[in-house]
Amino acid sequence: MKDWTWVLDEPCAECGLEAGRLEVEDIAPLVRDSLPRWRARLAADDARVRPAPSVWSPLEYAAHTRDVFRVFDVRLASMLESDDPQFANWDQDATALEDDYAHQDPDVVARELEAAGRAIAGRWDVVTPDQHERPGRRSNGSVFTVRTLGQYFAHDLVHHLHDVGA
Repeated sequence: MKDWTWVLDEPCAECGLEAGRLEVEDIAPLVRDSLPRWRARLAADDARVRPAPSVWSPLEYAAHTRDVFRVFDVRLASMLESDDPQFANWDQDATALEDDYAHQDPDVVARELEAAGRAIAGRWDVVTPDQHERPGRRSNGSVFTVRTLGQYFAHDLVHHLHDVGA
């Protein structure tokens, strides 16, 4: 699994986002602004089409993004409610296979992505400045603060919109 934590320190050459420059207050609007773009991309005739055999379709990226919203909502909640929590491991590739992203219904994914996006945006809305540096860690030892978790999360969102041309 590729480690994307480098995006906290340098711009992403693929999607152009400078995640390390984002503030916590930028995250919820970024999520909300993405929702109509995802909805439109999932409504397109080619939503199920992979551009290459080893590249996910827009549907698969959207299902992944829905799950990213859900996983990061739990992670953010744990950081706000607990001292230095360790996040449960999440194997996103295994989830994609087990949940058969490629064969999910684009309309259902659009609704679920919207609901998950609104939920995590709402959680980001209530983060207070005194919570920005609260820590949490992944099972591989990567340490995040609420701020850097938001930056990392935002990059994932923006990058996948770029991946699907939305």
